[in-house]
Amino acid sequence: MVSILTAYRDLVRLREIYVVLVRHGFGELASRLGLGRRRSPAPRALLPAGEAPPSSRGSSMLVERGEALEAPAEAQAQGEQELSRISPAERVRLVAQDLGPSFIKLGQIASTRTDALPPEYVAELKKLQDSVAPFPFEEVRRQVEASLARPLEDVYASFDERPLAAASIGQVHRAVLRTPEGPREVVVKVQRPGVAQTVARDLELLHALAALVERTIPESHIYSPRQLVANFDRAITAELDYGVEAEHARRFAKNFEGRGEVKFPAVYAEASSKQVLTLEFLPGKKVYDAIAEGHSGPGLAKTAVGVLVKMIFDDGFFHADPHPGNILVLGPPERPVFGLVDLGMVGRLSADLRDKTVDLMLAAVREDALAIADAIYAIGTPTRKVDLRAYRADVSLLAEKYLGRRLKDLELSSLLRDLVQGAKKHGIEIPPDFLMVGKALMTLEGIGREIDPELDVFAEARPYFLDLLKKRYSPERILNEVWRGLERLSGVASDLPHQAREILDDLRLGRLQMKTLDPALYPAIDRLGRRVFSGVVTAAFLLGGSGLLASHAAPPALGYGLLGGGALVFVLHMARDLWRK
Repeated sequence: MVSILTAYRDLVRLREIYVVLVRHGFGELASRLGLGRRRSPAPRALLPAGEAPPSSRGSSMLVERGEALEAPAEAQAQGEQELSRISPAERVRLVAQDLGPSFIKLGQIASTRTDALPPEYVAELKKLQDSVAPFPFEEVRRQVEASLARPLEDVYASFDERPLAAASIGQVHRAVLRTPEGPREVVVKVQRPGVAQTVARDLELLHALAALVERTIPESHIYSPRQLVANFDRAITAELDYGVEAEHARRFAKNFEGRGEVKFPAVYAEASSKQVLTLEFLPGKKVYDAIAEGHSGPGLAKTAVGVLVKMIFDDGFFHADPHPGNILVLGPPERPVFGLVDLGMVGRLSADLRDKTVDLMLAAVREDALAIADAIYAIGTPTRKVDLRAYRADVSLLAEKYLGRRLKDLELSSLLRDLVQGAKKHGIEIPPDFLMVGKALMTLEGIGREIDPELDVFAEARPYFLDLLKKRYSPERILNEVWRGLERLSGVASDLPHQAREILDDLRLGRLQMKTLDPALYPAIDRLGRRVFSGVVTAAFLLGGSGLLASHAAPPALGYGLLGGGALVFVLHMARDLWRK
């Protein structure tokens, strides 16, 4: 019964997706994917018996379920209008808005893939940050009381019914928390009721749709739909648990302990859960408001570079979405402090990937094209044999195009996109963690251009990179690496006698086997077997026919027939052998 209800809900959702695509001018795409069919101008009576309209041929997710759809006439009419007057990028944004929280969040994450999506799509999808309507306060109250298992008034002395901000997963309210130390000003993030169930259902459909897109639309491979959905799955699953964001806030605070240039909101665990997160209220101003009130734009930009470089290259744990809405400026103009909020989306770099990324940045600072090529090669994973000479030549051309410019002339987003696409062209797959680093740096680029057009990111980051390089080759780190190497060697040495004894025991008891795999062996055996079989059959026909003709024991036609059969088998074998070659 449950599976029937689930299938019915999936079918209803697929119908909704199909109609929304048609409404915004993507009817042909929906039909190509096999989601359904549009109204055909040709009457069904004019079609051959049993033949569907051209737009519905092929494997259809809905036709397979026995539910071939036709879009409502008004949806088709609106789609035709939008097709002629609205850009494809804007129509993609409208589709995401109409399909709800899951698709809005998917669009927001897709807006970070500047390496894969054209700039106009990135610009439109970024608008999804501010396009979510809030949900009513009564639902907020029910969600808070159900999640914290207490009346709202028992937890908070006051709770502002008007939200500060609304997002696809939840919304934020000002409140005053009751604590043993007295009232505390806080902000409360409340998850949208039912959003977890909606997202779980949509994720199943998205994985199926992504696979369908790659299978039916070959040109979509450049955008990696399945990888995009997989990244979205990981990101949104983490964001659905506010406990994860609380842990992120604690880790950031620990990493920057004792440093006064940045502050993260404290978490009030007694008023937090998976669906509700109560955080310290940071009384700061937006970046542009702070500059208007006397803060130094260049000073803020340089501080931002230092904070982000420490996060990425020193800690390996960084805010993956540091756009202006997530940055507050606290303190007086002479001693500004950055307050970072909305810590749900983070990036992580392993120590090894961190070192390789530092090598890339140092190569960019030195404007060394060959070192940039080698660093990208080390960061990525080759999926096929790479022509290093051609690959390095392409990177050298990119280096000449981009390096040696100031920030106002250099587009990091274009540089990263070209480097990643160039690497993919040569069969080098770049890990998602590195792409998140690029996205964070590109966001910083956008802020820097706004508040300090003269900012040179590489020049400001150079001292940090040199310091990281010194740490990498410091005596303490080298000693630690040598010690770890000795520990691994010691482990191997202790295991070696036992493993050698097992091998000798297997040899003594006749259990030792050695297997080798020759890739050309099976085709050779198959070819030899077919030749032997054809030879035996041909020989049998020829010998039988010759014997009958020599003995005159049977009609000559039978003997000639056997000889002809042998000749036919030989000709067919030769033709098949030539075709296989």
